[in-house]
Amino acid sequence: MTPASRTRPAPALTLREIEAWAAAVLPPGVRDFVAGAAGQELGLAANRAALDEVFLVPRMLRDVSVRSAACELLGSQFALPIGVAPVAYHRLAHPEGELAAARAAAAAGVPFTAATLSSFPVERIAAEGATTWFQLYWLKDRAQRLDLVRRAEAVGCAALMLTVDVPWMGRRLRDIRNGFALPADVTAANLAEAAGSAAHRAGGGSAVAGHTALTFAPTLTWADVEELRGLTRLPLVLKGILDPADAALAVEAGVDALVVSNHGGRQLDGAVPGVQLLPEIRQAVGDRCRLLLDGGIRSGVDVLRALALGADAVLIGRPVIWGLAMDGEAGVRRVLDLLATELDDALGLAGCRTLAEARALRTVLRPGTALRPV
Repeated sequence: MTPASRTRPAPALTLREIEAWAAAVLPPGVRDFVAGAAGQELGLAANRAALDEVFLVPRMLRDVSVRSAACELLGSQFALPIGVAPVAYHRLAHPEGELAAARAAAAAGVPFTAATLSSFPVERIAAEGATTWFQLYWLKDRAQRLDLVRRAEAVGCAALMLTVDVPWMGRRLRDIRNGFALPADVTAANLAEAAGSAAHRAGGGSAVAGHTALTFAPTLTWADVEELRGLTRLPLVLKGILDPADAALAVEAGVDALVVSNHGGRQLDGAVPGVQLLPEIRQAVGDRCRLLLDGGIRSGVDVLRALALGADAVLIGRPVIWGLAMDGEAGVRRVLDLLATELDDALGLAGCRTLAEARALRTVLRPGTALRPV
């Protein structure tokens, strides 16, 4: 599926500009599928608002002539504390979909997370050269679950990310109103075609939600996490943790990293923004577990905010799709280049030469917010 053809824009200076361009060229149903969230979209708005409540306390009189945003995550070295989040069906935005996005991630030196519902198979995505993590949904078909894990291992994925907040898809009202269904040329390429065909059936409601209801198992428990931990030697990441008590249980289950996330507001509407729980979750897990944040990250300053509040790195989802819609691989490269430029600027102006110094920054909040300074 190819977005409407338009003259290539002048170089964007912010991710918001890229989002605006993408919104103008994507078909309305696709635009809503990517941009929308559950219910009244309270969680979506809250993610952005919560980040904007966090103010950084810069340090002065430091030599910041040399800075580095390099980091280590799950046994791999990266140029930035930023990764591409798992997002379904990249080919809705550009014919090269996940392949183009993975190449851009490789060029930027950041990890790319291939989704269970990607529109290219994990084997092709991993071949594009990025450090690839594989995101797993808990499918009803146990044999298919295990097959996906083994395929991820076979192609050299560097981590396995289990999404734990989707027993079924949240009620995304834009998709329901649009009767959203996948076009014929976009499929869940990692799954059997028979299983994915439900996502193409129009006729009222969200066909994609109908497909996930048929495919996903709402039975996932800590016992399953422990079983999965025993089935693979890959670093194990849980995505969708918000309660510090769950974070502590994850460490006990042998999990290597957590993505603190309310799924971009797309699951439980009104779920707390992950950034508001970061300090408490860091306190709960200490240094026993790596923490990533997703949800609303739109600038290098946002990345610095997350680091100062306890994250080791962040994930970005929607901006990658906006970049694809704008200009394919080059558009995603622009997204990542902007974040790299903005983060470097923010680090230096905050008096930080390294990410370790960034994590030591103090934060101050607007009166009345729930987040506590660390």
